[in-house]
Amino acid sequence: MKSLFEKSTLDEIENRIKQLSDDEKPLWGKMTTSQMLNHCQFPLKIALQKNHPHLKPNVLAKIFFKKSLYNDKPWRKSLPTHAKLKVTDQKEFIKEKDELLSLVSEFANQRNKKEWGPHPMFGKFTNEQWGQMQYKHLDHHLQQFNV
Repeated sequence: MKSLFEKSTLDEIENRIKQLSDDEKPLWGKMTTSQMLNHCQFPLKIALQKNHPHLKPNVLAKIFFKKSLYNDKPWRKSLPTHAKLKVTDQKEFIKEKDELLSLVSEFANQRNKKEWGPHPMFGKFTNEQWGQMQYKHLDHHLQQFNV
């Protein structure tokens, strides 16, 4: 499983983000490109402890969904998004793109971090799992916009 903590994977994700354009149409879902860029910031901010959107621990999510966050099996298209992580208002494309690239870089610079705070919904993750799930989430949404 790829991880944002690997230099080649980080370069791949950054290049794919840079390829996005404001008028890109999603292959599935309802988000615009700028909304997707904003949405992709949430998990990174949670990991970096910059934002806790008041997500409650969920035993069923831990049991049935947690492992899917960092395994090799792709997520299905149009998965439901937690209401607190949905983006429905318009966003400024360049601003969101720059912010996402900044957060990706900041997160990747934590590659040697030993102790991470718990995810508010799923609990504790290892360093390896944090890197993998951040990659998987970004990859899923970049595929959504065909990059």
